Amino acid sequence: MVQSMISRRALVAGSAALPLVAIRTRPASAAEFTYKFAHNTATTHPLNVRALEAAAKIKEGTSGRVEIQVFPNSQLGSDTDTLGQVRSGGVEFFTLSGLILSTLVPNAAINGVGFAFKDYGQVWPAMDGALGAHVRAETAKRGLYAMSKCWDNGYRQITTSTKPIKTPEDLNGFKIRVPPAPLWTSMFKAFGASPTSINFNEVYSALQTRICDGQENPLAIIDSGKLYEVQKYLSVTNHMWDGFWLLANKRAWEALPADLRGVVEREFDAAGLLERQDIAKLNASLQDSLKSKGLQFTDVDASAFRAALKKAGFYSEWREKFGPEAWGALEGAVGSLA
Repeated sequence: MVQSMISRRALVAGSAALPLVAIRTRPASAAEFTYKFAHNTATTHPLNVRALEAAAKIKEGTSGRVEIQVFPNSQLGSDTDTLGQVRSGGVEFFTLSGLILSTLVPNAAINGVGFAFKDYGQVWPAMDGALGAHVRAETAKRGLYAMSKCWDNGYRQITTSTKPIKTPEDLNGFKIRVPPAPLWTSMFKAFGASPTSINFNEVYSALQTRICDGQENPLAIIDSGKLYEVQKYLSVTNHMWDGFWLLANKRAWEALPADLRGVVEREFDAAGLLERQDIAKLNASLQDSLKSKGLQFTDVDASAFRAALKKAGFYSEWREKFGPEAWGALEGAVGSLA
């Protein structure tokens, strides 16, 4: 009995003597910051592939202190839903088209001005330069932080189930799905079309049930979203360049110590540059791939569409809406539009 009491006292004394490092507030493997990264592209899309790679490098580069959980394919909600979650802090990172971001940050839509960018030689100097800096500054005023490098979504093309679009007149009265953003609706109305705003996660069913007869998206999205299953024609309009801003909830972003923010932004920006290369390579091969899946391709004269927009007053209207600073940055990259 005496021996037993001595043993218990020794055990308690020994426990008290354990070093404090053995007492943890969280598991040894747990990250100090665990953030969600949502996006609307499929798991096979280069954006998702590069996001996963960046998440792994961020975890390694921060010695496990920052863990980024990637949620593809609109798993956490539609674009507009997820934008609300990023603003509230329910989601920490989100890649979003500037045109949809424009529902919160109006000037973020400026990269989507119809037929403005002739090629990538104009796109990247603008988005990595004065035009992108303007959008990022406007975004910061709304409680979001935009990484310095835009990711590529690609030039947008029109697909249809009823007829190929060859001229601006072919859009007259045409029922086309557009994302929920004013610039898209405005542009297609200028052509006399009947645009309907639908979130991307509902596009396939809207086309399948003929709520709309057509839609417009970059080749990579048309392919990964399997829209060729419910569309017959593709017109190579290149009517709008579209990219993804990688957005962060500002409070969550500023909660990261400066050294961790540096690692996160460096890896995300590096991944964005790689994703740009991926999209370029993918677009080079996708025409043949989509043709083999049944889509019939038609080339169009972009100058005729640009002239129709100018005649309809589209450029003059949006020059006024965006204001001289943003419009000046755009025209500084692409030349006179209005």
